[in-house]
Amino acid sequence: MAQSQAPSEAHNRAIDALLKKLDYSFNDISLLHEALTHRSFAARNNERLEFLGDGILNFVIADELFKRYSDVQEGDLSRLRANLVNKESLADIACDLQLGDVIQLGSGELKSGGFRRPSILADAVESILGAVYCDGGFEACRSLIVRLYSDKLASPTDLQSLKDPKTRLQELLQSRKYPLPAYKVSNISGRAHAQVFHVQCSIDKLGIEVEGEGKSRRKAEQVAAEKAIGKVEKLFSEKNA
Repeated sequence: MAQSQAPSEAHNRAIDALLKKLDYSFNDISLLHEALTHRSFAARNNERLEFLGDGILNFVIADELFKRYSDVQEGDLSRLRANLVNKESLADIACDLQLGDVIQLGSGELKSGGFRRPSILADAVESILGAVYCDGGFEACRSLIVRLYSDKLASPTDLQSLKDPKTRLQELLQSRKYPLPAYKVSNISGRAHAQVFHVQCSIDKLGIEVEGEGKSRRKAEQVAAEKAIGKVEKLFSEKNA
């Protein structure tokens, strides 16, 4: 578990293990320590390195996808990239690197289990990338990113599953030459700071009307679209039977 005091022997061993997993030797090891320092621990922390690492990561992943998947269109490339660089994917990488053992956290974050929090772990990965860039340059950082993402780049997620429900519903209807669905807010409940939107999704030509709810209009529309997809697919399946 991360420590809020001076680095212990166990912490130093964890750092050595991390360096082996990264397969990178720092010229300035203080950059790595900064990358592993959360803002709750010290004023000099990893936020700036995270900002830098985030930008480099997005570019390198975009470049790798562009070169590897020449037959994939821009919209799908964007969805693939977003899926690879999101908090969940970065947190997975952080777990593989066991970053929870080496992140420096303040006492409050330690008590609340910050060393397991996906957002903190994801930020630490980006911070390490920023540190490697500052220490060894772009190619060193690129090589590390490609190594960390080797499995994810080789087997990207199914493209269809990355599309949001509204897009999938639209494509499903267009494939059968049906008009697009209509979305209408039917009600907004709750207090101003905790509103719940109720949205109707109607496909008149198919006699389908469903309702979704969410904390924003967009979320409610997506929920309604997901419900509509189920009804449309069932209807199409029955027509083909």
